[in-house]
Amino acid sequence: MNRSFASLIVLALCSALGAAAQTAPAAVPTTKVAVIAFEAAVSQTNEFQRNFADLRKKFEPKALELKKLADEVDTLTKQLQTSADKLSEAEQASRARVIEEKKKQAQRMQEDTQTDYQQEVQQTFGGVAQKLGEVLQKYAQQQGFTVVLDGTQQQQQAPIVLFASPSTDITRAVIDAYNVKSGVPAPAPQAPAAK
Repeated sequence: MNRSFASLIVLALCSALGAAAQTAPAAVPTTKVAVIAFEAAVSQTNEFQRNFADLRKKFEPKALELKKLADEVDTLTKQLQTSADKLSEAEQASRARVIEEKKKQAQRMQEDTQTDYQQEVQQTFGGVAQKLGEVLQKYAQQQGFTVVLDGTQQQQQAPIVLFASPSTDITRAVIDAYNVKSGVPAPAPQAPAAK
């Protein structure tokens, strides 16, 4: 008896769906989709490039200090290796301790500098990303996009967009709109570094 009742319900549902399919089709809203490589867009804005260049300049003295310390460790290590046979065991041990202390100092300084640098890069990126997000929303509304997908692909994450026509990519247009709104001029091209 329960089986017959379930069959009747399935038949009734199929009939209702068939009748609904034969009625006039519902109006389907048109969807206009765009794709943006958001992370790339943020890093390509004039403001981010200017701020990032300033940040790199800010950390140059630390980088020079680290290089100086590394060079000092190398020099002390070479001196110890070349004069080891002329030094007493106590003097060798003393110099080896100094080298180890300087290595530890350099490692701590490098880790601290790297942490500080990464935090400042993230803050710089986040500030521009927030402002770019606002420009993106306004741009998408003005252009009539219903959906904007982030086409940024990270190695640890599966791609969000499996296919996108190049004509749907609004990355460059949003970067240009942001640069106009921010008023930050494009950075001057850098001369190639001498080898």
